Amino acid sequence: MNNNKNLTITVPLPEPYHTADFLAFHLRDNHHVAEEVTENRVMKGICLHGHPALLTLEISSGEARVTLSTDGPGPLPEDEARMQHLARHMLGLIQPVEEFETQYQDHPLAGPLIRQQKGLRIYQSATPFEAINWAIIGQQISVQAAISIRRRLIQHIGLRHSSGLWCYPDAAHILQTDFDGLRSCGFSVGKANALLALSEQLESGALVLPDVVTPENADAVSASLTAIKGIGTWTVSYALLRGFNYLNGSLHGDVAVRRNLQRLLARDEKITADETQEWLADFAPWRALMAAHLWRLESAAGY
Repeated sequence: MNNNKNLTITVPLPEPYHTADFLAFHLRDNHHVAEEVTENRVMKGICLHGHPALLTLEISSGEARVTLSTDGPGPLPEDEARMQHLARHMLGLIQPVEEFETQYQDHPLAGPLIRQQKGLRIYQSATPFEAINWAIIGQQISVQAAISIRRRLIQHIGLRHSSGLWCYPDAAHILQTDFDGLRSCGFSVGKANALLALSEQLESGALVLPDVVTPENADAVSASLTAIKGIGTWTVSYALLRGFNYLNGSLHGDVAVRRNLQRLLARDEKITADETQEWLADFAPWRALMAAHLWRLESAAGY
C-alpha cells in the first residue's frame, strides 16, 4: 500500500535568477540515481523523518514551486516551515548577494564581472550533512571518481522513494552500514572512518550543526569538524560553502579560482595561492562569493 503524502509551497525568486546554474549544480551525475533534472525542474530523493521522500523544485514565472512527496507519515505540522527553509536554502536565497553586489559593483577589476553575472548565488546541497559527505568523498580525487563513489554509496544504503529515485541517506542510515560496506563503495580507509565518525557524533548528539554558518560561528563549526580525523580544512571550507551558505571561505587554493584571477588581472604568469588569498581578503565577508564569480567564468557546473 502506498501511503504517499504531498505538500506544495511556492517561493518567489529575485530577478535575475540563474535557473540554468541551479539546474547544472544538480546535474553532476548523469546516471540520475538520486537527482533527475529536466528543462526547469529538479527532482531529488531525500530522507525525511527517517523515510524516503521526493523533493521537486520547478522554476517558472519568477517563482519556484516546491513539492514534497513522502513515503512515510506526514506531512507533519512542522514540515511546511521546514520546506520553506529547505527551498530557500537550496535555491541560495538565504545569501545576501544584493548587498555584496551593491558594495562591489563599482570595483575597478571585479565590478564588470559582478555586474555581468548579477544575481549569482552559491547553490546548496539539500542538507549540511550531504555537503560534508560530498566534501569528504571528493578529497584528492577527480570529480568523476567522486560522483561514482557517491552513487555507489546511495545505492548501497538502499533508501528508495516510490517514484524510483534513490534517496541520499542521513547519518542514521549511514550507520546501518559499516567500514567494509563503505570500502566496497570505493571509500579509502581514511574517508570511511571519517564518514562513520561524523555520523556517530551527529546521531549521539556529540556534534550539533547549525542550519547556517556566519562569521560569528564559523570558527566553532570548523573546529568541531576538523576535530574528526580525516576532515581537514579544505573539506570544511567546501562543506561550509555548499551546505551552510557560508560566503566567507577564501578558496584561494582552488586551481580554477587562481586561473581565472590570472585571467581577470591579465597576468602572464600564474598566480600563487598566497597572492589569491591576499586578493580575496578585500572581499570579506564574501570571499567565497567573489571566488564563485571567478569560477563562473568557466562554467555553471564548475562552481
